[in-house]
Amino acid sequence: MFSLKPLLFMLLTVVVHGVSIDDGFHVFSVKSVLKVGSNSSENLSMVLADKRTRRRDPLNDFKYYIGGWNISDHHYFSSVSYSATPLFTIATIWFVGFGMALLLICSYYCCCRKVKYGYSRTAYALSLAFLTLFTIGAIVGCVILYTGQGKFYSSTTNTLDYVVRQSKDTSYNLNSVLEILDTAKSIGVEQASLPPNIKNNIDRVDRMVTKAARDLELETKRNKKEIQEVLNSVKLALIIIAAVMLLLALLGFLLSIFGLQVLVYILVVFGWILVTATYILCGIFVMLNNVMGDTCVAMDEWVQNPTAHTSLDDILPCVDNKTAQETLFQSKDVTFQLVGIVNTIITNVANIKPPPYGGVLNYNQSGPLVPILCNPLNADKTDRKCQANELPASNATQVWKAYVCQVSAEDKCTNVGRLTPKMYDQMSAAANVSSGLTNYAPFLVALLNCSFVRDTFTVVHKDHCPELTKYSKWVYIGLAMVSAAVMFSLMLWVMYARERRHRKYTKSASASEWK
Repeated sequence: MFSLKPLLFMLLTVVVHGVSIDDGFHVFSVKSVLKVGSNSSENLSMVLADKRTRRRDPLNDFKYYIGGWNISDHHYFSSVSYSATPLFTIATIWFVGFGMALLLICSYYCCCRKVKYGYSRTAYALSLAFLTLFTIGAIVGCVILYTGQGKFYSSTTNTLDYVVRQSKDTSYNLNSVLEILDTAKSIGVEQASLPPNIKNNIDRVDRMVTKAARDLELETKRNKKEIQEVLNSVKLALIIIAAVMLLLALLGFLLSIFGLQVLVYILVVFGWILVTATYILCGIFVMLNNVMGDTCVAMDEWVQNPTAHTSLDDILPCVDNKTAQETLFQSKDVTFQLVGIVNTIITNVANIKPPPYGGVLNYNQSGPLVPILCNPLNADKTDRKCQANELPASNATQVWKAYVCQVSAEDKCTNVGRLTPKMYDQMSAAANVSSGLTNYAPFLVALLNCSFVRDTFTVVHKDHCPELTKYSKWVYIGLAMVSAAVMFSLMLWVMYARERRHRKYTKSASASEWK
């Protein structure tokens, strides 16, 4: 009907695939989830959800699994599968046991048709009463199953959409940083521009991040489509099961009441197979619920210690430290250099007195001095506080407008002012780039210290995990109720049909004797 592994991944993979390139950029990887690791203790420095994942491992002589949450370890999946053993066992016993019972009943009535038998009013009444009770139970179970699958689908889709948005936001922000850096390469104030080595560094970062952002976006779209298809298949399967089991319970009840024995026995055979399949599906959802619970606990524990290397790195790892540092450093370097260029022009050109009293560049400037731009960084690229006489890049363009003069054909100021329109445009472009890179600095820092992953896991754990575990539990509770109710109903159909036949035979025999 559907594959278990994609179903588990729809929650755990957070939709995005790995992106690895020669420069070491690595973001949001789930490709390695498909790899099987046999020795998690060698690779992990932190065991997640240790207590919760201590389950018997059939692949290790039924010893307790101690590797913690790790969906790339087949021992983990083996221990999780073992948690659903009771339901798989019931499915097996039911399939074999009831199948043999059907053969025995069929053989008995085929060979012993003429055997006389009595009729018990108590057995007849009890079988009818219990048949009614379990039919109602099947209806209630189908309602819970249908409601649970709807809410499970909705909550899972919401979680998926949230992580997709996180992925798209990361890709968008990376591209925005690159656009600002590309703009910085073409900026020049007067004859000053960024040094060639910085432009080369921008090109290098551009190549690193462009490929990663593009691949991230493509993989996100592809994986969202695949996971959504799995979700749609699960939803359809559960709706069909709820509808078929409800129809089976009601139809079996009505056929039994009306005494249509042949149709009842045919329905019993179909029900026998469907109950087996439903028990198996219930076991799968128990496994899924356990994996969801393990994952939520693992996320919460990782948030408390985000720098530790864990198996969560296979799902949503932090950005490669080298690449994050390089991108952050280049953005800071560009900001520092551009502000320095602007302030040099302000100090050495705009704010000087024209010859013969001042410098050689004469724009006939006059009036109040132009305030310099605040450099948010020291020479060592550490954060710096703005001084009282410095303008922050965010509103510098508005303040500088008051210092723009009108110019003649020779580009000379014809009224009071110190900035020509051309100088103002160039300085504004530089200030906007500086402001943009400063605004994206927290995003780049988040890539560097992995806080963006921590924030994602925190939101998933806090806002999405409770609903996911709650409604997946509804699904398997509904499946268990439907399976049990229809299972007992099948046996009661046979019992009621037997009592009805006994009753009919007894009445016929009594009528013959009376005559």
